[in-house]
Amino acid sequence: MTSMIASCRGLLLAGFAFLAQGVAPAWGFDFGEVAERARRLAGEPYVVPASNLPAEFARMAFADYQQIRFRAEKAYWTNEKTRFKLGFHHQGMHFATPVRINEVVAGHAREIEYDPSRFDFGSLRVDPGVVGKLGYAGFRVLYPINRADKQDEVATFLGASYFRVVGQGQVFGLSARGLALDTALPSGEEFPRFREFWIERPKPQDRHLTIFALLDSPRATGAYRMVLHPGRDTWVDVEARLFLRGPVGRLGLAPLTSMFLFGDNQPSPQANFRPQIHDSSGLLIHDGNGDRIWRPLQNPQQLTVTPYSLENPRGFGLLQRGREFSDYEDLDDRYDLRPSAWIEPLGQWGAGSVELVEIPTPDETNDNIVAFWRPKSAPAPGRPLDFAYRLHWIRDEAALYAGSSAWVRQTLRSRGELKQRNLIRQADGSTLLLVDFEGPALQALAPDTPLASQVNVDNNGELLENSLRYHPAIRGWRLTLRLKVKDPQRPVEMYAALVKGDRRLTEIWSYQLHAKE
Repeated sequence: MTSMIASCRGLLLAGFAFLAQGVAPAWGFDFGEVAERARRLAGEPYVVPASNLPAEFARMAFADYQQIRFRAEKAYWTNEKTRFKLGFHHQGMHFATPVRINEVVAGHAREIEYDPSRFDFGSLRVDPGVVGKLGYAGFRVLYPINRADKQDEVATFLGASYFRVVGQGQVFGLSARGLALDTALPSGEEFPRFREFWIERPKPQDRHLTIFALLDSPRATGAYRMVLHPGRDTWVDVEARLFLRGPVGRLGLAPLTSMFLFGDNQPSPQANFRPQIHDSSGLLIHDGNGDRIWRPLQNPQQLTVTPYSLENPRGFGLLQRGREFSDYEDLDDRYDLRPSAWIEPLGQWGAGSVELVEIPTPDETNDNIVAFWRPKSAPAPGRPLDFAYRLHWIRDEAALYAGSSAWVRQTLRSRGELKQRNLIRQADGSTLLLVDFEGPALQALAPDTPLASQVNVDNNGELLENSLRYHPAIRGWRLTLRLKVKDPQRPVEMYAALVKGDRRLTEIWSYQLHAKE
């Protein structure tokens, strides 16, 4: 009963938040109609979507699929007085099933029919008779976010329930998803898909776009209302109602998916001109007590799942810390411009856990990082689960903190060494970790301020060194930890923070050390 009350309260608060943004509901077609479709669908047997791809489209390589380009002059709403335009993704490769896309005008929905003339197929040889029977795999939202005279792609919905969003001056990086089911379980992950969309035609003065989506999978259905607000930091207000068809082992709400290959805390094992390759560098959690926990990401040798149990989270997200070009040195992929994604719950989410999944990957083409909220208890099949959140796409991560906070700038990892009497450093079989803390709370202190470190290491680690010194280059402090792993088959969990007297000044650094990596 408590979880139902919390869910209803969250939905009400979400509704007030939408109204506060000046987003009026459409008369006629609305969220309630999509939710009713999801409810009815949950009571029916799941039907596997059929692929209509001909062989030449199904066997496409990525380079071939990239040749299919949407013609900008064919954008939907080109002749309408609106800041927004729509582009489309063509079927091909593993995007095998068409997605139905509708436009909502004055409360009435109608399908946006597939038109192959909207695409340039490059050097691909395509049969017009075959192409005419295909459809859209997804869509993209265009908006003049950087220049008034240029339509930029600010959001894209393509594949399962994945979507990506950018703000001003950002490039596409990590993805959000509608739902995650049984991620990292031995039984295998289930990937729900948005099978149909309804997009409200915006008015000339509108600076937001409302998108409805119907989600379907063997064990879940759902209705989504997403209101996109492009800007310096774009945000999306999400309202959702889920129905389960059957038991779920791991229910993941508001999931984020990213990539981490190597970085400061896990250097590349081979020589590489790029110091770091990742869409996100760490997981940040703002718990119900006001504490912030920072967990640097890793590319593990084995699948790793780390749960952080809490009640009523204030937020969590996958962040890209390190905004200098020199952090990445990549002119093509521009990891320095990729956004962080922050989930801000609207209403009370109750008890549960933020779960981090890290999957081994040999290269940067695989998304190997997942983070989501897992409620303590899932609803019974057929019972609705309502939740709402605001999804921020940002580059200014410091804005997530109060003015007097401090955070981890970077985590550096190296082999542990001891300086000999002849000044030569010699490895001693330990691991060295350097944690740099920065932020207004530290910059306001004199270099000789007596700070201390609170460090906790589990029983699989032996802490050999714990020292703290002022870091003049960042006007912060550097924590040096050197430790030995007792059992290399098991990781070492550790936490650290900086304190002045009995007051903690920084977020909590959380780290899992694997001796083999």
